[in-house]
Amino acid sequence: MPAMPTMIDTAAVRRALPADARLSFDVAADGWRLRRFARAGAGRGALMFQGGRGDMIEKYLEAFSDWHARGWSVTAFDWRGQGGSGRLCPNPHVGHCSDFTPLIDDLAEVWRRWTAEQDGPHVIVGHSMGAYMVLRALLDDAIRADAVVLVAPMLGLRSPVGSWLGARVARAMLRLGDPTRAAWKSHERPGMLPRQRLLTADAARYADEEWWLTAQPDLRLGPPSWAWLAEAFAATARLRTDPKLATLTTPVLMLVADNDRLVDPRAAAQVAVQLPDATLVRFGPDAAHELLREADPVRQRAMAEIDAFLDRHAA
Repeated sequence: MPAMPTMIDTAAVRRALPADARLSFDVAADGWRLRRFARAGAGRGALMFQGGRGDMIEKYLEAFSDWHARGWSVTAFDWRGQGGSGRLCPNPHVGHCSDFTPLIDDLAEVWRRWTAEQDGPHVIVGHSMGAYMVLRALLDDAIRADAVVLVAPMLGLRSPVGSWLGARVARAMLRLGDPTRAAWKSHERPGMLPRQRLLTADAARYADEEWWLTAQPDLRLGPPSWAWLAEAFAATARLRTDPKLATLTTPVLMLVADNDRLVDPRAAAQVAVQLPDATLVRFGPDAAHELLREADPVRQRAMAEIDAFLDRHAA
């Protein structure tokens, strides 16, 4: 009689580091400590994941477990200024960054060391702000990958007053005071839906984040600074018109939620059509920003799209 398939308690996976995983620190060229997750695989190749603004490694343990089960070695690191990689301004709950260049440099340095250590294929998955950083690094030839996945990519920002006016307001606020001050008072965005509805319809997965932040309060981060907001508007606008988009031959999968209220899905589509080898997959009104932490029907479709794409382009 064949053995019954092993049932996995996904809630337990989401709230515990795997016994064979390792948390350590990489040191950037300027001495900055970057908290990194690493878990060896079974020979499928090496996959790096980079999260969005305010994220930390622990939010994506379920996705890491899925990829590991498919044989991938998995790594990720917290961006400088968030998670367990320190802060860039005196207020530890403000996500400050006035220039994304050091973050791109961090990615390039970790990528260089990691690809030297790991057998390929080498692939990278970026979510939201992480997707912007990945694409920017590729365009600048700071990293080279066999295949790339961009999940709900931050290639334009949604704003209650529109992106054009939102960018002007952010620049104006920089001139009026401390650029490290929070752009709004709490984690909730003004004029927007409650935070869970912006991120995921899955209440249990949404609750995982607060569970980790209660267990490790030093990982908590709140709203962005005005400087971060101004840089995000400006940097994504520059990328959308970068002529190097037309020269990037790396296969790219882009997963976009049409109902995303944090990043602009139209901007992502605008970028996708400029890439020579891009596959754009759109999700309807049942999907919010965090596709990899969504309710099962959305999440399973997203993971299946990634698996199929990597099977085609990183075999």
